[in-house]
Amino acid sequence: MIGNFIADHIRGNNYEGFSKEIQQGIFLHREIDTFTDAHKIVRKSKRRLHKRYRHYDGVIIDIFYDYFLAKNWADYSDVSLDVYTKSVYKLFSKISDDLPVKSQNFIKYMIEYNILFNYQYKDGIAKVLNGMNTRTKGKSQMNLAIEDLRLLEDELQEDFTLFFKDLIEHTNKKFKELTDIQYKNK
Repeated sequence: MIGNFIADHIRGNNYEGFSKEIQQGIFLHREIDTFTDAHKIVRKSKRRLHKRYRHYDGVIIDIFYDYFLAKNWADYSDVSLDVYTKSVYKLFSKISDDLPVKSQNFIKYMIEYNILFNYQYKDGIAKVLNGMNTRTKGKSQMNLAIEDLRLLEDELQEDFTLFFKDLIEHTNKKFKELTDIQYKNK
């Protein structure tokens, strides 16, 4: 979980100072990103969006898919979203000082605004999109994407459900490969 979380803040092979388990999480995150970017359903979801978002469409779909995961959490986990998010926040708070600075800053923001839990609400997604738009100095126009979510929710929900099934299968396979490699290297 830790490696997966910090992966976007680790460039190149700067993962070497981390434990093997965290490295596995980084590798798995990178594999998930590659799989997601190439998936036909994700590309279909991106085409559904207004053209104004240009190359930000992938970020928007990623946020929308987070919304569908949180909104439908009970379909994928026996642990409630509230209990899960609190346990994640507790873990990240405990280890934050050992993580990259960008990860530390995001942890503070994530906990303060209860981002993981609030992903299940359109208001929570609107705040994330507004924040992303601010970070791009308005170029992304992501603040407008909440309208796309409202208009296309059913279609995007269907895309997410089909994609997530494939993602679970792919991730389980890759995780097994990574753990088998680690086991062989012991």
